[in-house]
Amino acid sequence: MTQKYKITDEIRKIGATILYRIEALKNFGNVKAGDKGGWIEKEGNLSQVDDCWVYGPTWVYGTAWVYGDAMVSGDAMVGDNARICGDAVVSDNAKVSEGHVNKGELK
Repeated sequence: MTQKYKITDEIRKIGATILYRIEALKNFGNVKAGDKGGWIEKEGNLSQVDDCWVYGPTWVYGTAWVYGDAMVSGDAMVGDNARICGDAVVSDNAKVSEGHVNKGELK
């Protein structure tokens, strides 16, 4: 499998949690190779397949997982056991910590 993003050396500490900035390695969806994304705690937070992406200042941490064609953007925070998938869009100041968001928008 070809990786679509890498975890950079840029870090952000949120309490005891360390988040890492992501960078696209190839073009997919509306993301271009070299684009900087948001912040994840570990590779297990964002799938390397399909068109899912974490944008800007967004945080994804804990056992949260973003996959499919889902997008997380704005100042959104996704954590704990949340699953963001399908064509879901989590944006603005949304905070998701439990449950499953599959379609539609959560702001």
